[in-house]
Amino acid sequence: MPPSALRDRKRERTRRALHEAAVELFESRGYEATTVADIAAAAEVGTRTFFNYFASKEELLFPEPDERVQAAVQAIATRRPGERPVEVLLRALRAAGDNPGDHLGDTLAARISVLRAQISRTVPAVSGRAAYAQLASQQEIARQLRAAFPDELDDVGAAALVGAVVGAVSGALTVLFQQPGLDEGDLHRKIQETTSKVLAPWLSEPPSPPPLREPVQRTTVRSLPTERLTVHRVDSGTGPLGVAEPARPEPAWYQGHSARQSVEDDLPLPEDVLV
Repeated sequence: MPPSALRDRKRERTRRALHEAAVELFESRGYEATTVADIAAAAEVGTRTFFNYFASKEELLFPEPDERVQAAVQAIATRRPGERPVEVLLRALRAAGDNPGDHLGDTLAARISVLRAQISRTVPAVSGRAAYAQLASQQEIARQLRAAFPDELDDVGAAALVGAVVGAVSGALTVLFQQPGLDEGDLHRKIQETTSKVLAPWLSEPPSPPPLREPVQRTTVRSLPTERLTVHRVDSGTGPLGVAEPARPEPAWYQGHSARQSVEDDLPLPEDVLV
């Protein structure tokens, strides 16, 4: 094995030892009661060695953020034919380790995620760093997703999709981490179950559009124009045999109007008169 490979393995062992020591101390003593010197001593290294790996103890709560983003970018770049944007995004987030446990292995990363969520509620420095790290990661992933699907997503749509998915997962996990009495052995399984439950709506097939309804045949009935009848008032006349006949009375519907109608007024003809 070349010397460079040996050095890399030694550095990885030291980094993991510092993470494990920090997690044990944070869980037993509390974050603010633990010093960098305490962590270095528990990992059996010097304080100077600690700062060769981490700039501060809060960095221990944010393992490898750059590598996680690069893993997401790689997953987007290697998308499969026919994948929808949301499917590529979910695969990218899994590759990025947004589902805790992918980078440090076993339950260590899950324990760090729990501590980060709990400490963020009371330590402003950790809360601010967590918000900044998540925002920076979301912006980079959204840019890559937008570039991968230029015909389906614009900048706003890509940012909204990434924000919705990551926000839903983060919100659910925050509530999970706040629950008392979490069993360390089941922690990773519960994180996976919660994440899968939250992501289920995005993974389901979109509903089929409703079937087209047959157009309704409509018939338009046009009303005929109202007929008008010329009514002639007759005072008296002669019958067929030349016998004078009395004047015929006015129809009931016309009575009351004769006083103000002329001899040859045009009047609307009611339907019952035509029968």
